[in-house]
Amino acid sequence: MKRIFLDANVIFTAAHNPQGKAALLFELVGGGHWKLITSQLAWEEARRNLTIKFPECISRLKKLHQDLEILANFGPRPCPIELPAKDQPIFLAAVQAQATHLLTGDKAHFGPYMNKSSETQKIIIQTVADFFRDLIEENE
Repeated sequence: MKRIFLDANVIFTAAHNPQGKAALLFELVGGGHWKLITSQLAWEEARRNLTIKFPECISRLKKLHQDLEILANFGPRPCPIELPAKDQPIFLAAVQAQATHLLTGDKAHFGPYMNKSSETQKIIIQTVADFFRDLIEENE
């Protein structure tokens, strides 16, 4: 089973665009092929940004909560890959969760590590679109 860690921007997008690919992750979670995980930090960031930008989407966000395991925030630790300080807790939480995938839209910071699991403790960092593309290719 895939263990998919979601960055805040993926959660935000799933709540804001219920017809999009990020929302599809939540719709398909019941199939038993993957588990969705995030950290309290990422969850709060998604909630805070939705409250500011799209408060009408908060009820949708609350519905997503039921399909998401939310991990407690961990204390600071050294990060094995070079990331800005604000992104290090996301990667470290994915490691702690034993995630197989970390899905993010943050190509600026995570981009150099996308699809390079040999450099990221075997975690596949991808966009949601890349994740679904690979999933389709696996099943062809």
